[in-house]
Amino acid sequence: MVFFLCHYHFYVIICSFSTYSWMQPERPHSLYSLPSENSQGESLGSCQPNIHIMFLKTHKTASSTVLNLLYRFGEERGLKFALPMGYQFGYPLPFIAQRVKGYRGPHVAEFDIMGNHMRFNKPEVEKVMPADTFYFSILRDPVALAESSYAYYKNVAPAFRRVKGLGEFADNPYKYYDPRLRNNHYAHNLMWFDFGLDHTSNFSLALIKRGVAAVRQNFKLILISEYFDQSMVLLRHALCWPLDAVVSFSLNARQQMPSGRSRWVGKAAAPAPLALTDKQRLKLREWNALDWHLYQAFNLTFWQEVERFGRSRMESEVALLRTKREVLTRICLRDGGRPIEASRIRDKTIRPFQSGLVKILGYELQSGLDSATWEACLRMIRPEIQYKDLLDLRQFPRAQQPPAAGGLPVKRESSILRTEDHGGKMLMEKDWDGTILFRNQTLEQVDSKVRLR
Repeated sequence: MVFFLCHYHFYVIICSFSTYSWMQPERPHSLYSLPSENSQGESLGSCQPNIHIMFLKTHKTASSTVLNLLYRFGEERGLKFALPMGYQFGYPLPFIAQRVKGYRGPHVAEFDIMGNHMRFNKPEVEKVMPADTFYFSILRDPVALAESSYAYYKNVAPAFRRVKGLGEFADNPYKYYDPRLRNNHYAHNLMWFDFGLDHTSNFSLALIKRGVAAVRQNFKLILISEYFDQSMVLLRHALCWPLDAVVSFSLNARQQMPSGRSRWVGKAAAPAPLALTDKQRLKLREWNALDWHLYQAFNLTFWQEVERFGRSRMESEVALLRTKREVLTRICLRDGGRPIEASRIRDKTIRPFQSGLVKILGYELQSGLDSATWEACLRMIRPEIQYKDLLDLRQFPRAQQPPAAGGLPVKRESSILRTEDHGGKMLMEKDWDGTILFRNQTLEQVDSKVRLR
């Protein structure tokens, strides 16, 4: 059992998991069967791989790495993806089925996998995905998420633009946060928002209880970013997938220093200039109280599932997964698998999208790989935007495809840059968090005075 010290600050009660009975899973049974795989962890016996999958891609939670797994699995098996017209399903507006490219109505079940960013809306998702779809998502400690969100959305969220550092924001978030401003949801209870819940509601334990219950009802599995490898083991057993399908390299890793020094970290750590005091970290948990309690509840559930799965069994599979990752790193990647700045990646088609304070890093492939190995390795490092474009091109080959970031095609359709007449005023809805993606991979900043509608 994992415990947290009890603190009472303002309206937040940070306490032991065991305090709240409503955090307990409603269903006592586990998703996971008894051990049936061989010593290499490759087979799960007679079960059939689940190919109908909906992944709620929460922001700044290692979700890009998870989406890469889904893209690879689906591409290798010729599955059909529910893809957005642009790169997100109308986010931050609640998802509607008409956002899916090629959608032909609620009674036409033709999609297998859905995983791009959206604000979750279950009734609309159910119009797109088959009835037997497996729903899952991923959560992250809200303090670590806030650090990553600040670094990435510094120039997008008005609340972040007004401060010199995240610590300044944490000291008095009410001074800088206005819920009416577009993109400020990145600064407050972001995971709660992504799950389609009201992230500006006044905090109460009753509200938390309803939110946790809604997530439990809609999702069969919630992964935890801080325990990514253990999450992959649980996921692969829940989906009846081979171990190789969940081996990955960390994508969207960010450079530790904006100055361009060579040190780097993955998404779970914060750049040095964003360092927070213990008091500021506590204040961020208070500020993101809805996210914090959501994370607590499902962190508890996660470890209960690990216990049901078996600790020794989990340790064995995690060791196998890490060994496979190390082997693939040596085979696939230059520089021992060390991520590098996008500008240093010679193949422009695999340079990752750049945003915010820090540089998003990528990988270079080893030279001299045979074609099959090269293709398999490329799938594992292909950035999200380019991968989506590639799948889109294959799924809709007749569409006109002007070049996009990294030389891959991108769709400029009416739903990406859509205008609406509101009382005689034309409002433009833009993709990628209220911004436009340009070929040089930069974000056009939206006016902070634009209000959410």
